[in-house]
Amino acid sequence: MNYRDTEVVMTVAACGSVRSIKALWETRIKRREEEQSRRSLRGGAMVRLSLGVWEDRAALARLKDKLQMEDGCLILRIEHEEWKSLPSCLIQLREVQEWQIHRAGLQKIPPFISSFQSLLVLDLSRNGISEIPKQIVLFSGKLTRLRELMLNYNRIQFVPVELSYCESLEKLELAMNRVLSCLPDQFRNLNRLQHLDLSMNDFTCLPDSVVGLPALEWLDMGGNRLQHLPEDIHRLVLLSEPCTHPQLASQQHRCVLRMGKLHTFWLQRNELQKLPENISRMSGLDTLVLSSNRLKDIPPLMEDMSQLRFVNFRDNPLTLDVTLPSRKMEANMDEEDQEDDREMYGREFMKLYIREARTRAYTVLDMHRTSR
Repeated sequence: MNYRDTEVVMTVAACGSVRSIKALWETRIKRREEEQSRRSLRGGAMVRLSLGVWEDRAALARLKDKLQMEDGCLILRIEHEEWKSLPSCLIQLREVQEWQIHRAGLQKIPPFISSFQSLLVLDLSRNGISEIPKQIVLFSGKLTRLRELMLNYNRIQFVPVELSYCESLEKLELAMNRVLSCLPDQFRNLNRLQHLDLSMNDFTCLPDSVVGLPALEWLDMGGNRLQHLPEDIHRLVLLSEPCTHPQLASQQHRCVLRMGKLHTFWLQRNELQKLPENISRMSGLDTLVLSSNRLKDIPPLMEDMSQLRFVNFRDNPLTLDVTLPSRKMEANMDEEDQEDDREMYGREFMKLYIREARTRAYTVLDMHRTSR
């Protein structure tokens, strides 16, 4: 091999070494960049995780500041603050017995509500809630102790069947949800429900599942579009109940009067044109508000409702123009006595109207007999 050949070989070897070294450095640089990228991602995740932990801690501390103890009951009270959703860290306060969250912009009831087994009262009135979650009774019926549920002034469109399994529920308020117009048939299974407010919604008839509630005492259906009441509103029904006696059948039955325990009935601002005669057989009725309807007459049998303390027929197009004789309030009557007097005034009007209607009917009958 001559000198020129040797120089060529050395040049080729040198070029190969440079390329190898370059490739090696490129590989090392690429690995370092990948390692830095992975560290950056891990660091970002850790930062986000740390931020999430701190946010949860801050939210939990904020919620703890809203806790109050009243009469031995632990209450979470939030008013006039923005809480569109409740953080999951709230589940750490599952010993809370009452939620009182008003005007907070809350848009939904959190699904973890079912974890609050000690919850007795759930009041979420004046928010933006559009549905009652099924979780309120799912998962082995954990909210079986819930006694009061208030969702007034929200956007509830329907009541789920699952609500019927809240066996301890005594008070339910769904006023001013506007588009609510029906209830599930199973609603009648709420055997302990005493207080029900369905006012200012879109009901066109009194749901049969409401009429069938055996313990109902107070009912507000005002501000709906009711056109009539059930003719058999007083009817006896056969109620099935579980029997715990080992020697008897698994179910025992008893007859109960539909709405037999009802003492207060609000029906103002509806479209009622007549009342069923059998309304007089609602023996427990104490207060009946019928103002601002389309009633033309008063059933004669209502005259015998001696237990009826207050009734109001104001602003109805009644056929007869009947006016009670005016009487002055005594100057020494206190406000409570004056209120009682006004209540008696409404009942007296009803009785006078019925007597006047009967007198005119007799007069027409006598005239008819005379003409014959």
